[in-house]
Amino acid sequence: MPQVNIARRNMVMVEISAQLVKELRDKSGAAMMDCKKALVEASGDSEKAFEILRQKGVASASKKASRSASEGLVVGHIANDGKSGALIEVNCETDFVARNEEFIQLTKDLAETALTTKSASVEALNKQSIKGTTVAEHVTAAIAKIGENIILRRAALEDLKGKEGVIGIYVHALGGKMGAIVTIEADKKIDAEKAAALGRDVAMHIVSAKPQFVSKNDIPAETIENERRIEAGKQDLADKKPEMREKIVQGRIDKIFAERCLNEQQFVKDPTQTVSKYLAASGTDLGAKLEVKSFSLFILGETQADQNGAGEE
Repeated sequence: MPQVNIARRNMVMVEISAQLVKELRDKSGAAMMDCKKALVEASGDSEKAFEILRQKGVASASKKASRSASEGLVVGHIANDGKSGALIEVNCETDFVARNEEFIQLTKDLAETALTTKSASVEALNKQSIKGTTVAEHVTAAIAKIGENIILRRAALEDLKGKEGVIGIYVHALGGKMGAIVTIEADKKIDAEKAAALGRDVAMHIVSAKPQFVSKNDIPAETIENERRIEAGKQDLADKKPEMREKIVQGRIDKIFAERCLNEQQFVKDPTQTVSKYLAASGTDLGAKLEVKSFSLFILGETQADQNGAGEE
């Protein structure tokens, strides 16, 4: 029998199971005892408990992504003209199968089909034709042949839709565990070779720095207010005057979102400049104004919903 703690709050009895404590610990990175106390204080509400840990400074500024036990590959495919591209994640049960040539070819075929059919979701992709059957049936046949469960987990499509610019794709060389796809628009035609290198560099940055948004303008008001409430409730501000507390809170919020927004992040290939400044300099070189419109970041097995730029899935 797992240990169960009983929290009393407003005369309501709430069971705090060991599993609930473990889940909060996995999400927050906080100590087990801190998680238990926070859950008791929050009457078993894990989201409120997470906020309490944030306010006490014992949980990280962003939730740890929960991961499934799945293996597999993240695979990208880009059109020859660099104007559109697709990124998919396909899961299997073991790393052995993930390195299997048949499985690798399957993922490549699925990524190519996602691009050619302009399928931006698993639901849409499963209905498409591939090698005389549907994608869903093709995956089922692969399961029977390879001998492991295989899941087409997610798909993303980026398309310039007739506009100038470039689609960039980067998949980490270490086992295909992470990949990103990004749309960069230009206000006029740009050199294709230089544009391809630019797109790849920005996609590589996304894989490395893992932004959640393109810019601060893309952050939902609810997210901003939630962070403001958490920062304002931190214990080190309790004795500060209201105007000083507000100034400190705003500074912390600005710092948090600068770390989460692609345009504000330090560019991985040149940390002396931000991504937005890198794009401006590259635009000057190419003779055009450049702007990141959207991106998607896939990390194998990750279940966190907010890994896609501008809220796209």
